[in-house]
Amino acid sequence: MTSPVERTVEVRVAVSEEDLKSCFAVRSEVFVVEQSVPESIEYDAYDADAVHVLAVDADGVPLGTGRLLYGPAALGKTGDLTVGSLGRLAVAKSARGLGVGVALVRAIEAEAARRGLAAVDLGAQTHALGFYERLGYVAYGPEFQDAGIPHRAMRRPLP
Repeated sequence: MTSPVERTVEVRVAVSEEDLKSCFAVRSEVFVVEQSVPESIEYDAYDADAVHVLAVDADGVPLGTGRLLYGPAALGKTGDLTVGSLGRLAVAKSARGLGVGVALVRAIEAEAARRGLAAVDLGAQTHALGFYERLGYVAYGPEFQDAGIPHRAMRRPLP
């Protein structure tokens, strides 16, 4: 039996201007409005070269987004050209608990694998560690602050 999410959610690489606007709108809703991350640090120079992934419902309503940095853009975050950096994962409040976050992470991992990367790193907000652990990520290093929010570095080797 398929879950309702499998029938109604599409996850795709955001290529059109409209898709990118949708990605940024979800990020604004989650990070800027809900978590009070200053807009001046939410959007950065990495956005221009990142692979953005967008989840939408059957009516095209944006449900979530995330991005993948790879190559030189990821080097400063991962220290390794073979490791991508998953970031800015955001799911609209109305879509939480429906599997959208998992679908976004898996889509980003698929894009990383398609680009020949060996692993994916991320900086997880500490309240989300369990979510990423269930997806195979392992925390390493000390807790750190990002935008005033506690995080831990995590990594998952790609199959």
